[in-house]
Amino acid sequence: MADGRWSPGRKETDADEFRPVLDIVEPGRQRRLTVFFRLLLLIPHFIVLFFLHIAAFFTVIVGWFAALVLGRLPDPVFRFLAQFLGYDMRVSASQMLLIDRYPPFALNPPPDYPVHIDVRPTALNRLAVLFRIFLMIPAAIVQSLAIYGWWALCFVWWVITLVLGRMPRPLFEATAATLRYRMRFSAYAMMLTPAYPKGLFGDDDLVVEQGHSRSATRPLVMSSAGKWLVVLFLVLGLIGNVTTSVTTTTTSDDTTELSGRP
Repeated sequence: MADGRWSPGRKETDADEFRPVLDIVEPGRQRRLTVFFRLLLLIPHFIVLFFLHIAAFFTVIVGWFAALVLGRLPDPVFRFLAQFLGYDMRVSASQMLLIDRYPPFALNPPPDYPVHIDVRPTALNRLAVLFRIFLMIPAAIVQSLAIYGWWALCFVWWVITLVLGRMPRPLFEATAATLRYRMRFSAYAMMLTPAYPKGLFGDDDLVVEQGHSRSATRPLVMSSAGKWLVVLFLVLGLIGNVTTSVTTTTTSDDTTELSGRP
């Protein structure tokens, strides 16, 4: 996508199972006006996503039963969930200031749109499908901490992008890595892939599969600054969740104590 070059990957016998790919173009200039009003501009998409989430929820339930029987998702189920995930990622990429171009109101984006996902139908382990909700708990915790941490300082990221007219490279790397991990978690939760989410700190294998061009996130090569920002997201997410839990517990105890008084 970036320069059209690719490098042959490892042999299939040596390669890890395919993990969903989030393709985003190299970070460029952004219009300050669209950055300033970004969340307001995306409100129509949030409404569409609300209804798509409902449809996806029931589709996942149907897909879960089908995958237990067939050992894979039926093609119509896979196709809709993959399209839903792609739509969600395009809106999220815009929301998190990774791109400036407005997301299209379409499940299938135009080929030149700067955000694409790559998920591939494959066989699923029935036992892993049966216990999917338990298996995904560790990844759910990691992705929730990273996302929470990013949003904890979202105003800072917004101001930086607004002032500079672009997102600094380390921040782009950390944000893209966080969004990609959420995408991989969602794909795993929806049984679009048997591959467990990984790659929050970038890619170790820097080759690009034959037939695919390079992009800013294929492979996702992260600088030390980008990795430290991901660590910051996780720490802030942990602090935020602990603080929220303590506050909720304290408030609950105070309410119980007050209600017990004559």
